[in-house]
Amino acid sequence: MRGIQRREVLKRLGAAPVAAGFALSEARAQRAHEHVHRAAGGGTDAPPWERRFFSDGEWAVVALLCDLILPADDRSGSATEAKVPEFIDFTLTDELVEAREREEMQTAVRGGLAWLERECRGRFTRSFAECTDGERREVLDEIAWPERAVPEGSQGVAFFNLFRDLVASGFWTSRIGMDDIGYRGNTFVAEWTGCPPEVLDKLGLKTARGSGSRRRGTARGGGDRRGTVPPRASRRT
Repeated sequence: MRGIQRREVLKRLGAAPVAAGFALSEARAQRAHEHVHRAAGGGTDAPPWERRFFSDGEWAVVALLCDLILPADDRSGSATEAKVPEFIDFTLTDELVEAREREEMQTAVRGGLAWLERECRGRFTRSFAECTDGERREVLDEIAWPERAVPEGSQGVAFFNLFRDLVASGFWTSRIGMDDIGYRGNTFVAEWTGCPPEVLDKLGLKTARGSGSRRRGTARGGGDRRGTVPPRASRRT
């Protein structure tokens, strides 16, 4: 994954529809974080956190992948520091999710991890966890960019897209991730005038023409709403 930076991940997610950029709904992400942090905090109302899905070998690979996708930088901690692996483990076993949907995601993630192991053993005669950083990145470079991938790597591409989106969902709904983007919570806005230019600049996104336009219209029937609809607030991977 040579050259891919945190801001690039955010730009890619921001340019995609919400459903395509984030694997989980807000409610599911919140439930996962509440479970992980309640257990990790050792409170009396929850047992200590334990893995429920990944094997020991898979867990090592998951942690490596998470931090390759979102490593620590000068602004915030890494995906593992934000407990993204624990977040994903809970997500894959969330009993409030329909069984069929849960099983499909489990199959996709476990199958993708198996594909990654086969690929590394075939090329380097060792597991992903045993490979050097350069060898890991060589494999990931070929599946991280769908437009560059060869057809034979389609399974790896599908897995990496899903896993990257799970990492993004877990990281940017965590406290570390929210601090990274300067999220301040719900605040009252008297009038929506579009996403502030300084915020778009911070995210590395260009201001869309008309994004600063206000909603106009009459309070009573008979008048047309005029002006541009505020753009969707872009989320950031």
